[in-house]
Amino acid sequence: MKAISARTTAGLNLGAKVISADNSGAKIVRIVSVKKGKGTKNRQGRAKVADWVKVAVKKGVPDMKGKVFDAVVVRQKKSWRRLNGERVAFEDNAVAILKDEKGNPKGTQIKGPIAKEVMERWPQVAKIASIVY
Repeated sequence: MKAISARTTAGLNLGAKVISADNSGAKIVRIVSVKKGKGTKNRQGRAKVADWVKVAVKKGVPDMKGKVFDAVVVRQKKSWRRLNGERVAFEDNAVAILKDEKGNPKGTQIKGPIAKEVMERWPQVAKIASIVY
């Protein structure tokens, strides 16, 4: 994965229920694991903005319910610091579900803003976003 230009703070634990921000059919998903995450021995993984995570669909279309997908964290409530000194935080936690390993999104549009760090690491996801903040 490509590096991002911010000192992000991990804000989402495993098991956190988050909103699916795209129109893939899932409404609420649960974070199951963090893929390629940096961790410490005997410590549970935590996700931050622009991280690649595995999610299980809790609410949504019946044929997606209970299935596990890859996703990208596009918004988080916990504030983080950008290199220019500003602190950024959103009002909710949200993910965008991916179709394949290359980072192509399953949906065709993302509701609400996404972080600039997501655009640096996942350009295909940023293409379908309405606002990049």
